[in-house]
Amino acid sequence: MLSPVVTISIFQKQPNPKVFSPGDVIFEEGQSGDIMYGIIEGEVDILVNGKVVETIEIGEVFGAGILVGVKNRTYTAIAKTNCKLAFLDEKGFLFAVQETPMFALMVMRSYSERLSRLLHTL
Repeated sequence: MLSPVVTISIFQKQPNPKVFSPGDVIFEEGQSGDIMYGIIEGEVDILVNGKVVETIEIGEVFGAGILVGVKNRTYTAIAKTNCKLAFLDEKGFLFAVQETPMFALMVMRSYSERLSRLLHTL
């Protein structure tokens, strides 16, 4: 699996990272979307039905399901601390996968592990 350092380097190449303050909603469960995020700085809480089920940090990715066929967000993401988030749309994701094929495996592993954890909270 890719280390957080490699993941961060992939996302740091993306222009115009988004900055969030503690408590800012990044996206909400049920929303549509067209980008995934990578955490460059800070921590993000993942919530299902208003309950924090996971806190993720630097080097982790989230929101990838939207790029692989999931129509709406399956959870809410809220900045736990000051955050700097890079993002990839489908074109950027495909480019990152082409340049660093292991990135695709890391994203799929992260997505499947998160989905498994979310299903256990139901």
